[in-house]
Amino acid sequence: MSIFDSKRLALDTFKMTDEIVDKMRNGWYSDVYFNNTVHVLTQLSAEGYNFGDLENDLDGVVDVSYVKNGDLEVEMQFFTRRKPFSIVVGVDEALAILEAATGYYNEAGEFISTYEQLEIEAVMDGTKVTYDGDPLKVKPILKVRGNYRHFGHLETALLGVLSVPTRIATNVYNVMVAAKGKQILFFPARFDHYKMQGIDGYAYWIAIQRYNLDFETAAMASVSTHAQGDWWGGKGGGTISHSTIACFLGNTAEAMMQFARIMPLETPRIALVDFHNDCVKESQKVIRAMWQTYWKFYKSGDTKQADRYKLYGVRPDTGGNMIDESIQAEPGVSAHGVTPQLVHNIRGAVDCYWEELLKEMPIEEQEAAGLVLKDYCESVKIIVTGGFNADKIKSFEAAGVPVDIYGVGSSLLENSSSNGTNNDFTADIVKVKV
Repeated sequence: MSIFDSKRLALDTFKMTDEIVDKMRNGWYSDVYFNNTVHVLTQLSAEGYNFGDLENDLDGVVDVSYVKNGDLEVEMQFFTRRKPFSIVVGVDEALAILEAATGYYNEAGEFISTYEQLEIEAVMDGTKVTYDGDPLKVKPILKVRGNYRHFGHLETALLGVLSVPTRIATNVYNVMVAAKGKQILFFPARFDHYKMQGIDGYAYWIAIQRYNLDFETAAMASVSTHAQGDWWGGKGGGTISHSTIACFLGNTAEAMMQFARIMPLETPRIALVDFHNDCVKESQKVIRAMWQTYWKFYKSGDTKQADRYKLYGVRPDTGGNMIDESIQAEPGVSAHGVTPQLVHNIRGAVDCYWEELLKEMPIEEQEAAGLVLKDYCESVKIIVTGGFNADKIKSFEAAGVPVDIYGVGSSLLENSSSNGTNNDFTADIVKVKV
């Protein structure tokens, strides 16, 4: 259940096949020491073992001699300690695991579900949980009460399905804050196992919704694969790659012309402009080619065909080991990759390029085309990708770099205590019933 629609994700969302459920029940996905504990407690239950008068932490507080350890009921709490907050995701899947695999096998080898005997308290996906660094003030997001040996084998899986998406959602949220609400394209698919794309994309979507709620905005989610949108009904989007340009023998403009001609109108025309490591000239070549065809249809009144050749944006993706041809390196200033100077160079060159193109047009068309051409160039957005994280985006925004959209990849998967992206979950038994 997310705080945005108050609906739990359906069980089939998680692709938990019968085989996966059987393995979950058998402890296949569990750290073995949990399985060992369940095995010992199961045997003690069968023997009717009582704790007796052995030394214990409750000595003198309550009589524990009659406690049947094999059927001990506990309260287990799940929490994370990421400062100053976490955007929680994964609760629905954790509940699905508990529902599918809580119980035990009888002597006949049949699985007996005891899920209905559990008492569960759980927050909703999208909840923001704060932590100030005091370990005595952790805020659990899931509490499970019941016979420990019926769900103890699930701890590993439960922690995993909470840790990964919570970490990604919190990373995405922080990037959104750094970008001041500008659109963040979700590009980490190539840095994670393909089976994780549904989970990753859902965590990203939850983070976008949380940001919109907190800042009263309407930021849009944009994923690069259909799988990333599977859990929330989204579809992957994208334009051209370096491989596309290579298939056109390095001619970016021709690649974009054919892309614009063939692809449906709802696919934005975004040109990747760093193939020859000269983003300014490449942007201008693409604008020239697409504008000429755009104007041909526009002046004939065929605006639908003209829109096919409306350039939505240009995307520099300069590698961190490269310096763009338009950059004049200054001492002490990093010139590699996508830099503030490169973005300013592109923006300046694109915005004024209409003047040069207008001069090349027939004189009789210049007056009619002037404002249209000016708007065509100035409306081209700049989408930056390649090595962006929250800190780099924050520095770009602080410097007023004219970026319209950020594409972010591997940094959204980071899990490091050194940079504050660690979102590991812990589960502790905090109460026992005696």
